[in-house]
Amino acid sequence: MSQLRIPAVYMRGGTSKGVFFLAEDLPSDPEARDRILMRVIGSPDRYGKHTDGMGGATSSTSKVVILSKSAHPDCDVDYLFGQVAIDQPLVDWSGNCGNLSAAVGPFAISTGLVTAPPDGTATVRIWQANIRKKIVSHVPMTGGEVQELGDFRLDGVAFPAAEVELEFLDPADDEGAQGAGGGATFPTGNHIDLLDVPGVGKIEATLINAGNPTIFVDAAGLGLKGTELQGDINGDKALLARVESVRALGTVAMGDAATSAEATARRPHTPKLAFVGKPAGYTASDGRTVEAGSIDLLARIFSMGVLHHAMTGTGAVAIAAAAAIPGTVVHRVAPVGADGRVRFGHPSGTLKVGAEVQKDGNHWKVRKVLMSRSARRLMEGWVRVPAA
Repeated sequence: MSQLRIPAVYMRGGTSKGVFFLAEDLPSDPEARDRILMRVIGSPDRYGKHTDGMGGATSSTSKVVILSKSAHPDCDVDYLFGQVAIDQPLVDWSGNCGNLSAAVGPFAISTGLVTAPPDGTATVRIWQANIRKKIVSHVPMTGGEVQELGDFRLDGVAFPAAEVELEFLDPADDEGAQGAGGGATFPTGNHIDLLDVPGVGKIEATLINAGNPTIFVDAAGLGLKGTELQGDINGDKALLARVESVRALGTVAMGDAATSAEATARRPHTPKLAFVGKPAGYTASDGRTVEAGSIDLLARIFSMGVLHHAMTGTGAVAIAAAAAIPGTVVHRVAPVGADGRVRFGHPSGTLKVGAEVQKDGNHWKVRKVLMSRSARRLMEGWVRVPAA
């Protein structure tokens, strides 16, 4: 049996990492492409370890990215993101990865898809193909190369790097988004819905399309405090089952699945479920103390069935949007400040995000969400995949 040899780059973006490809190096047939991508990552793995692949056996490290020259005249590159399930044969293309969005610009420049100035800042206009939205990435350049090293620190990443500034343009509006409840900011028309979840009961939720479809609930509604870390939650199978019941019913309410069973089986990546709470002090996963006075709210998010170790990039986008719009679960806990920004505490530390919103009649439009991340190439070369 022979092996395919496919050019690829292994990259960290924000608090995630994944395998990056040029579209021209992969099959155009979606089924053949997905078979290759699953084998690259090492899925499905009944042991849940990804020993025979490039994946890291977590939702943050089981990701693939495909880039090409953009077909849109106002963008430079088209960016397609795939979330690869660990223990089942599935690549979920339903949403974006906000963290890996930070690596798209650097990858595009380093592979020659985008021409950049030798020094200063390169602006890369990205078309996010999953959700059909535009992202503008500001990439630092030094001596004709992407500057990857620097002193910017991102909680959830062990080492400092160069800062990449991202602008998520119109992340929540009434333009159609793939499988995202028609793309409306609030698919149900409500800023808060009451979900009657079997086995859980009635729970208030904000269902919002911003970055990715996201479901926000109060921590207390899940019987939680908002200060939890992964170790407090991910070993509790009964709790995770209740959380998935809430997420699945919210998915149906958003119009992203016909039934809760379909949401669990076919849409594990999106919508995401996040819970929030009023500021409280806690010890982050690296042992540092997060003081209540240093944050505006507590926020945690589930990804692929378990609690995320930090915060998804698109979760941060949704937090910024929801905090800026009155009447949401998030705004009720922490309305944005005068500068349009909100600082929240997550399991690995804190993060500040900002949003520009506008009320148009009875509807709210999110014009822009601002966020800083970092990115770094970890390995360049080829991946090997069995040919059959």
